[in-house]
Amino acid sequence: MTRLNIGIAPYEAMKQWTLEVAAGRIRPGSTAPKLWFTSLKAAANVFSEENRHLLKVIAKEHPQSIAELEKLTRRKASNLSRTLKTLEQYGLVRLTEGPAARGRRAIKPEVLVDSVNVTFTLI
Repeated sequence: MTRLNIGIAPYEAMKQWTLEVAAGRIRPGSTAPKLWFTSLKAAANVFSEENRHLLKVIAKEHPQSIAELEKLTRRKASNLSRTLKTLEQYGLVRLTEGPAARGRRAIKPEVLVDSVNVTFTLI
């Protein structure tokens, strides 16, 4: 698994950093943020206790479908699907199609990140 570096900065600061990288004036190193949030609150919503627990269950139990994950977590499939799609957008999980069962393809979640480093400025 991998470590994800995230940054927290106001939108204008993120935009300026991105422009500097695109222009070649900054070469992001291996510890540079790959994912940005505009506030600690926005990051906390993604990395909530509930979402971190979900990631731990997926990493430990390796469910083969959302239905199996539903049983493991006692969360409704619709809630899990929504949360997993959000986590996928942030690059924390991968959702792949598994073998068909009962006429439907199973969606298998896989955790891609095992730790997160956070960078932000205070002043």
